[in-house]
Amino acid sequence: MKYVIASDIHGSAYYCRLLKERYFEEKADKLILLGDLLYHGARNPLPEEYSTLETAAILNSLKSDILCVRGNCDSDVDTMVLEFPITAPYAILPAAGRTLLLTHGHNEYAVLKAGDVLVNGHFHVPACEMRGEYLYVNCGSVSIPKENSPHSYLVLEDNTLTWKDIETGKLFRKAQL
Repeated sequence: MKYVIASDIHGSAYYCRLLKERYFEEKADKLILLGDLLYHGARNPLPEEYSTLETAAILNSLKSDILCVRGNCDSDVDTMVLEFPITAPYAILPAAGRTLLLTHGHNEYAVLKAGDVLVNGHFHVPACEMRGEYLYVNCGSVSIPKENSPHSYLVLEDNTLTWKDIETGKLFRKAQL
């Protein structure tokens, strides 16, 4: 299976369109969204082409391909315009012989064990590092990257993690599970 993993769209129709293009270019089996889909958040600037309704329409066109968890900026009102579930606080995905815990990243979960992989967004900075006995992976942010990182998404295929620039589709980091 091939997955595109993305987070923190924050209502940017511009970057959401790019995400949809990259998803189809990647020929992935599933689009995993790690929250903060529509609202920009009080601490963030407005992203490019901020339009919650247009962003919702783009995502709804992919509804059968999406697995989503809830971010700290996602609200009950968002469920009224999105045609796929967004309220799960986390999801478990078996991949490459490991267990991936998919979260937004604003909550801590004690269900990790040695060898597990925690995958999140929230911090808007791509990352891949061991934290004790588990691997921590951050896909970065689609629309509001931080710490001079690119607008990014993550591809998981087999046991390979590939971070790509959403604007160019070019790889900028690679790691093995």
